[in-house]
Amino acid sequence: MKALVLAAGEGTRLRPLTSNTPKPLLMIAGKPYLSHLFTALRSAGVDEITLLVGFKANRIKEYFGDGSKYDFKITYLEQKQRLGTAHAIGTASRSFDDDFICVNGDVLISPSDVAGLAETYRRSKGTVMGAVKVEDPGRFGVIEEKDGKMVHIIEKPRDPPSDLINAGAFVFTPQIFDFIAKTGKSPRGEYEITDTLNMLAQQEDVHLHKVEDYWMDVGRPWDLLKANEVLMSRIEGRIDGTVEPGATLKGEVIVEEGATVRSGSYIEGPVYISKGCDIGPNCYIRPATSLGVGVKIGASVEVKNSIIMAKTHVPHHNYVGDSVVGERCNFGAGTKVANLRFDNMPVKVTVSGEVIDTGLRKLGVIMGDDVKTGINSMVEPGTVIWENCQIGMGAVARGSIGPNSRVF
Repeated sequence: MKALVLAAGEGTRLRPLTSNTPKPLLMIAGKPYLSHLFTALRSAGVDEITLLVGFKANRIKEYFGDGSKYDFKITYLEQKQRLGTAHAIGTASRSFDDDFICVNGDVLISPSDVAGLAETYRRSKGTVMGAVKVEDPGRFGVIEEKDGKMVHIIEKPRDPPSDLINAGAFVFTPQIFDFIAKTGKSPRGEYEITDTLNMLAQQEDVHLHKVEDYWMDVGRPWDLLKANEVLMSRIEGRIDGTVEPGATLKGEVIVEEGATVRSGSYIEGPVYISKGCDIGPNCYIRPATSLGVGVKIGASVEVKNSIIMAKTHVPHHNYVGDSVVGERCNFGAGTKVANLRFDNMPVKVTVSGEVIDTGLRKLGVIMGDDVKTGINSMVEPGTVIWENCQIGMGAVARGSIGPNSRVF
């Protein structure tokens, strides 16, 4: 079976992490985000993917290539203008002459639910829509259903009629392109897939597959931590790199070939250590930590529940907890990241001048690429530091610090 994966967006809500890196290549659980979706699709029998790209398309093409390392074929389409989901799917009208799976590239869905979607299609031989129950349905397309079929869907309603939403995963017949061609622009100036689906449901059944395992819409940087935690809980440990005598590894720990774990390191899985990492000596890495290619974790460093991306150095006397750190950052000796408010209230983050309640009791820093901190600097909970910033020695970083800033 073939699949269409929609991955053309700029990922603006994930900035500063996506300032230089397209969202599909952001790392969670040791792999680019989109790799996990590819694994789920392959397990459902997909052998050919059309990948719709846009923002930084060349980087995505360079990484995934022709798909041979995933044991399927990848072809690429480029969406020049981002005018809504229906427009994105319509871009692929000449690529499919048979039924196909369609998945939003920014959702995390389990292999078992992709397989369940395909199985519902095999039973119904018609359009299938993934559906999932959430606590905050007003942020999504909300579904009204009857007898396991979609009756109507409403995009981001103020008063949601149910808690069942569009999961961003479908099986379509080629007829969907005819309905997309009839879809007009919404008041937001986009071609909404909800409008297309409502037209479709008036003429034929739209069957629902209700998600039974995990599903996540990763829309904010801190959502990556939850996605990482979910995927890390399912890894199986293996040691392909070098682990020196005197190092302790407990639970499920992956040490890729070319990585070194030095004596005195204490690691509690699940932890993912990518190739080229240099760990220790005498450090403490706690569960749900994912370290990208070439990361350095040095002496007297503690890292917990964090994603640290490629070639970043956290070399000595540092604490990093509940944080997402971009590529090529360098922490000066003694830099500490705070992750808990004194009043134990949820951590708030400033995004584009708006203060957002994350709902998280613990959240450290969201740090863009190429940030450098001086010795004994401190970072307050929920701080966002954009790319190419410098935090001077002994300085305190708080709030949202814009690109190329200097804090002394």
